[in-house]
Amino acid sequence: MKNIHHHKDKKFVNNIFDNVYENYDLMNDIMSLGSHRLWKKEFVKSLDINVNYKIVDMASGTGDISHLILKKNKYQKVYRIEPNFNMLNHNISKFKNFNNVKHICSYAENIPLKSQTIDIYLISFGLRNVSKIDDVLSEAFRILKKGGGFFCLEFYKVDKPFLGKLYKLYSKTIPYFGKIFNKNSNPYEYLIKSIEDFHTQIEIKNKLNKAGFKNINIKNIFGGIASIHYAWKLND
Repeated sequence: MKNIHHHKDKKFVNNIFDNVYENYDLMNDIMSLGSHRLWKKEFVKSLDINVNYKIVDMASGTGDISHLILKKNKYQKVYRIEPNFNMLNHNISKFKNFNNVKHICSYAENIPLKSQTIDIYLISFGLRNVSKIDDVLSEAFRILKKGGGFFCLEFYKVDKPFLGKLYKLYSKTIPYFGKIFNKNSNPYEYLIKSIEDFHTQIEIKNKLNKAGFKNINIKNIFGGIASIHYAWKLND
């Protein structure tokens, strides 16, 4: 499989998710050893969300982050933005009782929202799948209000040697699970490679700084299998 770390082909990645959207949550269960649901709850719990905030849930997938936010406040204004049409609309009926949710099919590099209108920008397990990270971070900075926050939950290469070796051995089995549960191992091979080829936490921190963000912090989860980035827009 070709290395698409720096400039991922949008059509290629979109096709990957066309093949997994029905089993997307199961896929994350397999990749995170069943922990991604707990990580997402911790991710949302760590945010200070005002009831009047406008929130972007970028690369929303099947909407589990949005749903966690709306469980805290059913009237929260949320923009679910997801480039894959099938992912965006899979189980969309679970949002039928929430009137302040908008579902937008769009890429993170070009968001159809006005500048300085959003209070919180969230992206969960989606940053490593975008085509141009620098453009994505600049676009996030554009739509955020002054004082707004950027928060990213993402898989990374494990930074602890022993745990890293164990996870690397485990990751080799993940495509086999994909073959069993999804009848297709290719998407799982891509997703493992996307982690191996992705930037380090420090490299992403530097990119956030370059995009204009300040007060950038990193919180590692489960030995660095995943990390949360916290960053703020403090100037226009």
